[in-house]
Amino acid sequence: MSTENLPQSPEQPSRKPRVAVVFGGRSSEHGISVVTAGAVLKAIDRTKYEVLPIGITRDGRWALTADAPERMAITDRRTPSVEELAESQEGGVVLPVDPANREVVYTEPGSVPKALGEVDVVFPVLHGPYGEDGTLQGLLELSGVPYVGSGVLASAVGQDKEYMKRVFTSFGLKVGPYVVIRPREWQQDEPAARKKIIDFAGEHGWPLFVKPARAGSSIGITKVDDLSGLDEAIAEAQRHDPKILVEAALRGREIECGVLEFEDGPRASVPAEIPPPEAHAYYDFEAKYIDSTPGIVPAPLTPEETAEVRRLAVDAFEAASCEGLVRADFFLTEDGEFVINEINTMPGFTPISMYPQMWQASGISYPELVDRLVQAALRRSTGLR
Repeated sequence: MSTENLPQSPEQPSRKPRVAVVFGGRSSEHGISVVTAGAVLKAIDRTKYEVLPIGITRDGRWALTADAPERMAITDRRTPSVEELAESQEGGVVLPVDPANREVVYTEPGSVPKALGEVDVVFPVLHGPYGEDGTLQGLLELSGVPYVGSGVLASAVGQDKEYMKRVFTSFGLKVGPYVVIRPREWQQDEPAARKKIIDFAGEHGWPLFVKPARAGSSIGITKVDDLSGLDEAIAEAQRHDPKILVEAALRGREIECGVLEFEDGPRASVPAEIPPPEAHAYYDFEAKYIDSTPGIVPAPLTPEETAEVRRLAVDAFEAASCEGLVRADFFLTEDGEFVINEINTMPGFTPISMYPQMWQASGISYPELVDRLVQAALRRSTGLR
């Protein structure tokens, strides 16, 4: 029997992809993550995407939050929090754990669970442990939900400064002198661990930078000018991470470069220079986010230096098997050599952050940058790739 003359059902209009912007988290960078999320929520094209903001509180609860970018900014030198934005202080959001089901559910004590619809891609703008370090990426891999940014391995490597440096060294990228103190070393023989740092200072000189091995945004970092400040610096770093990294000071210019994944592979932005902040000993959290020390974009480099740092930034991206985006930070030493300091697999993404500024100077606006990252995630499958 022919079906040509039977009435046809009208085609259902295809819905817009739903993007869950996940932010906040349990790390000390919670507030900056909220600020980043506000910028992304403001910039994302609502004619092209549906948006679902999900905040993770400081104690790890996944909360449905207000879609209110104007409330997600630094005010009076204070960063916002998910707790201030949560629709409920008890309700929770549950992501699917079945790859065949991408529906997000909202639950509240004493109420029937409410389906919030399917999520097509997650934009995780968490910084630091429990978000940027591969933990959330692993959850999303298990759930079969595509996401913006690097996978489990690259995220973990990008968060742990020791193994980041080991990977870079194995790929021929030059890193500065450093020494690591692991938790067991400190617990079993504190004097020996301290001597290890003192011997390192004897070899490379003061000042030293003592930092948490797995944190970012310059939180917990101390510049130590002599032995008298060492114990306090160690204690400050250990408040954020039991594993600490001690680096020798490198004399030179701080140069940053953004990497973005295009359809044909990663490309580097024009680089930026971070000048020494006048009111701070170095480019710390306060200088970055509270006092908004401006960077110089593009960096005043020779054409040869610009080409070299862009090449090295892409090399670092590839060495760590990164995806989506990376900000690569270098020192240009006094003898003209680029030394890589670190990469950030989810760099600061606020309107004043260097990563979007570098791409703006490269011809890609903030909204277009957000769109490119979402599109790259939608093109990519989860699982081995």
